Amino acid sequence: MARFAGRLATGLREVAHDPAALDRGGFWAVALDFEGRLTCARFDEVRPDPAPPATHNWRGPDPDSWHSSLDADAYRAGVRRIREYIAAGEVYQANLCRVLSAPLPDPERTDVDALTGLLAAHNPAPYAGTIRLPEHGVEIATASPELYLSRHGRTVRSGPIKGTGRTEHDLLDKDYAENVMIVDLVRNDLGQVCDTGTVTVPDLCAVEKHPGLVHLVSTVEGRLHADAGWPQLFDATFPPGSVTGAPKSSALRIIRELETAPRGPYCGAIGWVDADRGEAELAVGIRSFWIERDTGRPVLKFGAGAGITWGSDPDGEWRETELKAARLVAIASTGTPA
Repeated sequence: MARFAGRLATGLREVAHDPAALDRGGFWAVALDFEGRLTCARFDEVRPDPAPPATHNWRGPDPDSWHSSLDADAYRAGVRRIREYIAAGEVYQANLCRVLSAPLPDPERTDVDALTGLLAAHNPAPYAGTIRLPEHGVEIATASPELYLSRHGRTVRSGPIKGTGRTEHDLLDKDYAENVMIVDLVRNDLGQVCDTGTVTVPDLCAVEKHPGLVHLVSTVEGRLHADAGWPQLFDATFPPGSVTGAPKSSALRIIRELETAPRGPYCGAIGWVDADRGEAELAVGIRSFWIERDTGRPVLKFGAGAGITWGSDPDGEWRETELKAARLVAIASTGTPA
């Protein structure tokens, strides 16, 4: 099943791994890992179902059992290393992330849709949703605030987030500069698949309030080439610029060097495509939980990161990842915010 935008999709018809399937027709749930693993699930029935699910099928991990792929010292060292790359002229900005993981204590109470209900109650988000396909290795509950791509006919739109603080007064000049750099990158990405002269920036560095924090959000949109479909869109824009860096190729190389765990659904794309209506809404997979069962015992995972620029302070960037994780990890662990 899948749940997005007040709709519940059931009756799994097929699973595909080729993005061209998304241009064929039907309603699809989409999960694209940061590393490139694509799972598209087509469903027979889609009906309104705005009510969050019951939560009795969820028992979260012990709050003290979470482990980070990068501890505080390693993360700060990574920030310093990225600043060295910036000083050498190899990159302007790179996103440094860590993956948190914790064992789930009761295999019978691991329904990610129930976790989505908890998140909806305590941390509502514009692109929240569930994809539950355990037989295909996809179990995701997202409370993402960030739009990766939407489509309405030939109009495509992206809403990159860069800049985070507890309040608007916490936002620094560095945050605004970071946002503008990524807007330029997203404009370039969309420009590869949009008609010349149609890529615009309707909103630049708007302040959005979310539970426990604020973000700077911009909007970039354009008109898709007549001969461009989902394969071309993904080729031009994935991974999202806001969670990689600029230039993207250099940032990806640095990410591979410094990060010690695959990001998986975190920083990928999560959402839905209604090919019959020519509509879609894919979020950047931030503020997202996923379950891995490879070892037999289910493990819950969650990612947190920050964009690193020359103006970054290692302690401040570590605190930003803590801010992004604290509320949601508490909800998943105890059922209530910290």
